[in-house]
Amino acid sequence: QVQLVESGGGLVQAGGSLRLSCAASGRTFTSYAMGWFRQAPGKEREFVAAISWSGLSTFYADSVKGRFTISRDNAKNTIYLQMNNLKPEDAAVYYCAARNQKYFSGSNSYRRLSEYAYWGQGTQVIVYS
Repeated sequence: QVQLVESGGGLVQAGGSLRLSCAASGRTFTSYAMGWFRQAPGKEREFVAAISWSGLSTFYADSVKGRFTISRDNAKNTIYLQMNNLKPEDAAVYYCAARNQKYFSGSNSYRRLSEYAYWGQGTQVIVYS
């Protein structure tokens, strides 16, 4: 069992930055590929970014590419989402997710909610213009 706890959300002006963190419990953190998703009110949860167990492979939604950076520190059992140049449309609850394998199952599979076994409780990001 893995427990995920997100932090770092808050209120930020458009154009500003935030860094989200997701701390994971368990001794086998390096066995998990990880991802970030978000859900705005009235919308479905959507893929934001993903990272392989080693951190060598990263993947992004087109809407955040070039503005967001996903990273991980396996020594701290933590992944991060650095969000720069935030836009009002980035406002959402952001969720951290863990896949209970090192690799994703196939091409673009990291975008699917079903790829992940564990989810955090979410952290809210509000962007005002």
